[in-house]
Amino acid sequence: MKAFEVVSHPIDTQVYADYVLRPEAGAVTVFTGHVREWTNGVRTLYLAYEAYVPMAEKKLAEIGQEIEEKWPGTRAAIAHRIGELQIGDIAVVIAVSSPHRRDAYEANEYAIERIKEMVPIWKKEIWEDGEEWIGGQKKKPEGART
Repeated sequence: MKAFEVVSHPIDTQVYADYVLRPEAGAVTVFTGHVREWTNGVRTLYLAYEAYVPMAEKKLAEIGQEIEEKWPGTRAAIAHRIGELQIGDIAVVIAVSSPHRRDAYEANEYAIERIKEMVPIWKKEIWEDGEEWIGGQKKKPEGART
């Protein structure tokens, strides 16, 4: 397990929570993002995630560094899954420990927003009647490696 990684297997959230836990931590927050069935009245069958893995892991680590700088005393771990994910599957886990709960909550929320902004991971929603690349980058750029 790496503290910041892209995986193609189901995510075990406890591994990441255990990684960030340490004696000086008074709080650990664990966020999991799941595949939901309904979005804006449209039924999703499954999601397909692709990533440029080396760069995605580098960017996840940068987010971890940003967290440690903004909230001294924190430790973070982030994993994002790629491949086909079914309804209810975990797509992302963010674990943050901190001496105090407020910092852990804020850092965790910060991490998910930064992931959406800067990490080269692409999501395709597959519905009953079609499919579409979703997010800041509507589709994977030509030539991007997975």
